[in-house]
Amino acid sequence: MSRTIIPMEISDLSAFAKSVREKFSALDHKPSHVEVLNLLSKAAGFRNFQHLRDKHQRTEVIQAWSLEAHPVPQTVADETRVGRTLRLFNSEGLMIRWPTKRSQQELCLWYLWSKIPRDRLFSEREISAFLDTLHTFGDAALLRRDMADLGMMRRNRDGSDYRWMDKVPPPELALLLQRIAEKAAIPA
Repeated sequence: MSRTIIPMEISDLSAFAKSVREKFSALDHKPSHVEVLNLLSKAAGFRNFQHLRDKHQRTEVIQAWSLEAHPVPQTVADETRVGRTLRLFNSEGLMIRWPTKRSQQELCLWYLWSKIPRDRLFSEREISAFLDTLHTFGDAALLRRDMADLGMMRRNRDGSDYRWMDKVPPPELALLLQRIAEKAAIPA
């Protein structure tokens, strides 16, 4: 019969050892294997060995479910999407027009998101002025709303403050940033 390895974490080894010693000294006979397992489990804070084993198995099941429910995201960037989105930027890294395709819009918003200073509160006027430094088509309200809708920024209901939100960007963002930097380095 194969044995399942069940790890047991002990926060205070000294208290554990005292508890084990007390439980063994209270016995008037030599304990069986199952009794030793139960005594050790009780000393670690579990009701018995079954309780310890059940907790371990539940943890494994929950971790497996978590991996199935949240698969590891694809880490390969879509170069075609990046290439098409790159056309929307000039050599200075400014967005020159708003794309019609939603996938390109989102990648542009991620680009803007990457430029926003962290840990700073902006008023509506300040964030609009900041976004105006990153594009030439003059519609900061569109950009603000879309970024808030996608959770890239948090804003109060009354629009009194905007804050950058920590999110995991798509793999295309790193490639887009690299290509825009390369485009800026090439003399016109």
